[in-house]
Amino acid sequence: MKILLTFPGQGTQRPDMLKDLPAHPAVAAVLAEAEAVLQVAVEEMDSSASLQSTVWTQLCLLTAGVAMTRCLAAHDASADAVAGLSIGAYAAAVSAGVLSFADALRLVRLRGELMEQAYPHGYGMTAIIGLDERRLEPLVAQVCTPQQPVYLANFNAPTQIVIAGKLSALAEVSALALAAGAQAAKPVAIHVPSHCPLLDAAARTLGDAIQDVPLSPPTQRYFSASKARELRDPRKIGEDLARNMATPVRWHETMLLARATGARLVVEAPPGDVLTRLAQPVFADGMALACDRTRVDSIAAIMRRERGED
Repeated sequence: MKILLTFPGQGTQRPDMLKDLPAHPAVAAVLAEAEAVLQVAVEEMDSSASLQSTVWTQLCLLTAGVAMTRCLAAHDASADAVAGLSIGAYAAAVSAGVLSFADALRLVRLRGELMEQAYPHGYGMTAIIGLDERRLEPLVAQVCTPQQPVYLANFNAPTQIVIAGKLSALAEVSALALAAGAQAAKPVAIHVPSHCPLLDAAARTLGDAIQDVPLSPPTQRYFSASKARELRDPRKIGEDLARNMATPVRWHETMLLARATGARLVVEAPPGDVLTRLAQPVFADGMALACDRTRVDSIAAIMRRERGED
């Protein structure tokens, strides 16, 4: 395995992110399919107003990831493995042939609706930078109560951990973390408490829906960022997709696994370059690059060269 394709999660979205995708027939076809399934014009999907919604943010991230994969494929550039952070796992699953794009759109719409309905306001996520799990976990435990829930949620890097919960609890943990030597505590553009037990009930409902969706074995290696391991059974991947909203993200461990299994080039689908920056220290002897606002033919040429095809 040489090439890993990664798909970002919420917090990376921006207005006009779909309009910024390459002007290519493969991209146009994906956008047209999204419009047909969702019955909403693309220009309405990624507006500033729409991206205030968890539902439309997640749908835009899915669409951007699938569009870029198909655009790269049209340039004869493909990856050996895929991994997605949170909602990015759905784009990874589509790219690996586990489920269709149309089914993914329907599932992601339901996923976002369940999350919004469970926590319409007063909850979110904050990135704590500069403390490792050993130092941050006691601070979270100190604050967490049934009235003030807060949890460790995303383990993005050894000293970049995202917490999820009630906004007041996030503020308390942030203050304690800064007093304990954290470099920063940055609210993330996510308005629900993802990747913690607060979404257990929503995950069960989504799991019931996924049971009715056709799933196929992956055509590429599929790394689960919830489990930090490879999954091959399509039903296990379906269960993982349903549960990932309520399960901590083990992104750093997943990148270490990808490297250990041979990945040397990591290519990040749009939008943004968050995953590229997280990958660079892990793949210091390889290369990590982002597709966003980069010439697709240049990215494709690098991928083909890595595979020894140019």
